[in-house]
Amino acid sequence: MKCAEVLDLQRKSYKIEAELIGTDEIPPLKESFEELQDCGETFIGCYIEGRLAGAISYKKEGEVIDIHRMMVHPDFFRRGVANKLISQLEHIGYSEMIVSTGAANTPAVKLYEKLGFERQHDSVVGDGLVIAHFKKVKI
Repeated sequence: MKCAEVLDLQRKSYKIEAELIGTDEIPPLKESFEELQDCGETFIGCYIEGRLAGAISYKKEGEVIDIHRMMVHPDFFRRGVANKLISQLEHIGYSEMIVSTGAANTPAVKLYEKLGFERQHDSVVGDGLVIAHFKKVKI
């Protein structure tokens, strides 16, 4: 997976989220190639027909997996890409996974709930953007 390929996917994916939550003040939309390259996250990609259909990034601290980015190319929405990516993370040893998304991003909220994540709390950032925070504890 090439950094330029990930950056292109990130911009296309987060543009859709920006439309859903009503703001383009999402850090991944403003991130440069160099910032992405130096983010310190581990990335897993999903290719379909030779194209990068989606990617997930995370940092692991002890037994906690913190999902930083979940990106699916709009051409591959509703094809199980995000589900496959999260299931890849489940093969890594963890006690809990955490993730956050715009509370108005209904598709993402429903996905995390369907996959067993429980909404912990909401927080407000910037100009009133509500962020939903989720956690999944390994059973």
